[in-house]
Amino acid sequence: MKLLIVDDSALIRSRIARILCDKRMNDVQLLGMARNGKEAITLFTEHEPELVTMDITMPEMDGVECTEKMIEINPDCNILVVSALSDKATALKALKKGARGFLYKPFSDEDLITAFLELTSP
Repeated sequence: MKLLIVDDSALIRSRIARILCDKRMNDVQLLGMARNGKEAITLFTEHEPELVTMDITMPEMDGVECTEKMIEINPDCNILVVSALSDKATALKALKKGARGFLYKPFSDEDLITAFLELTSP
């Protein structure tokens, strides 16, 4: 399963990528990282990931609009919104646009792994 990480924070992108070292994440490979929704759509179109982590508040294109565009391209994509509690109302909009999960920042490694496993299990 290919993963695209979308977040304007380099620290968060690195933290999510680091999780892939956990043996429970063996089936997931990182295909790329995007700093905003515009970059994400380009990578999404080129590489067709099955799994995306999506920040909500980003420059150029926010996570809600980006989620909507990704679901239009591939309705089967699993999008996990990873955002701050203060963005809860906006994150709910992303869920209505097709995101399949939500994880609050700050999160633990275990929280993130659990969220991935819930999204990717049949």
